[in-house]
Amino acid sequence: MSDALRTLGDFIASRRPDHVTAWRLSNGGLIVETPPSSLLALVEFLRADMSCQFTQLMDITAIDYPEHEKRFTIVYHFLSMKLNQRICVQAAVREDEAIASLTDLFPCANWYEREVFDMFGVIFTGHPDLRRILTDYGFRGHPLRKDFPTSGYVELRYDDQSKCVVYEPVKLVHEYRQYDYLSPWEGAKYILPGDEKAEEAK
Repeated sequence: MSDALRTLGDFIASRRPDHVTAWRLSNGGLIVETPPSSLLALVEFLRADMSCQFTQLMDITAIDYPEHEKRFTIVYHFLSMKLNQRICVQAAVREDEAIASLTDLFPCANWYEREVFDMFGVIFTGHPDLRRILTDYGFRGHPLRKDFPTSGYVELRYDDQSKCVVYEPVKLVHEYRQYDYLSPWEGAKYILPGDEKAEEAK
């Protein structure tokens, strides 16, 4: 399979040199990198070319690299049922940069892109209904960004008096918490089997 994927990677890079910045084999799979401006053209080629026939979009997700200039890597997984092959297409975008939607080519991209928008804040141009899908409409921030606090910014609860859901800032009370920063072995009063050897070595 690796030989077939290597041949496929060479073929795609040779046929679309303007759309492929790099490609590699990783963990038994083919990864192709493309600039955001070439994404649609490359995906159209991968779907239509008889040597590729990647006619199914399996997933879209993102990876957050806060230290990179192009913070987000958008990851697309495609499947060719005809040739029994998979390919991963990656496009890196800046935090303030949008990327084209694939909904015209693959209608199933609709909810995948909404999820990436909701979790990471990436904008997909040309999307017919780009809004949150997993969090509430009033949610603040994007939970899968690495700088998002684990506690969040607000919490919601049902208020029995007002008979509705209310939003409140997160309040963490630390006064009554006790933190033990010792490992389980520090401060132990017993000797573990083998510890006597360390004493003898001294």
